[in-house]
Amino acid sequence: MMGIAAASGTTDIVATPHADLNYPFQPDLIRQKAEQLRQATGGRPRLYEGCDFHLTYDNIQDAIAHPRKYTINHKSYLLVEFSDLLIFQNSAEIFERLRAAGMTPVITHPERNALLQQRIGHLELWVNEGCCLQVTGQSLLGHFGRTAKEFSIQLLEKNLVQFIASDAHDTRHRPPVIKDAYEWVAGRYGDGLAARLFVDNPAAALAGQPLVPHDPPALVRVRKWYKPW
Repeated sequence: MMGIAAASGTTDIVATPHADLNYPFQPDLIRQKAEQLRQATGGRPRLYEGCDFHLTYDNIQDAIAHPRKYTINHKSYLLVEFSDLLIFQNSAEIFERLRAAGMTPVITHPERNALLQQRIGHLELWVNEGCCLQVTGQSLLGHFGRTAKEFSIQLLEKNLVQFIASDAHDTRHRPPVIKDAYEWVAGRYGDGLAARLFVDNPAAALAGQPLVPHDPPALVRVRKWYKPW
């Protein structure tokens, strides 16, 4: 997977094992495995540690007590994955507590969550209050179905998306390739937005720095050299 990522142009990648009831988060083991992987690949692409954080009671309490334990590169951005079965009514309060402890929640792949697809108002509120959204690149290409693609576009055009990621799981069905999604965004909305979502904002997250606000994207006008029938 690291070889595929490097060959497709990825320079930096974050390992994000789940932290939930089925997969206990073990930072020492993750650090050890990540270092083995760095040595095996020669550090290309550069590998950082993080996790896909689930909103369980124990996780929340532990993250507040140890704000850099679960975050990307042990800085301030925390990838948060919602359950497909339940959205807590006090999610805004949970996010407020995480932010008060110094973390910026990044809600992952909302376009693939049927419950969040029905709660765009909640997503907009959470972003306005300081959270971020991360869309999966393959969703924009239609690999997760029409609904996920359309909702991704809706989130983009409402200026709610701060990151686009590969969310890679394997070498074949969900590979660590992000170049095609970059080209899709650049072709539809321009190089500026693509650079922010794929390069600038991820670099800020790795460094634990605030994101630079930007205007909502506008469609790129494509000059047609033919007459439509």
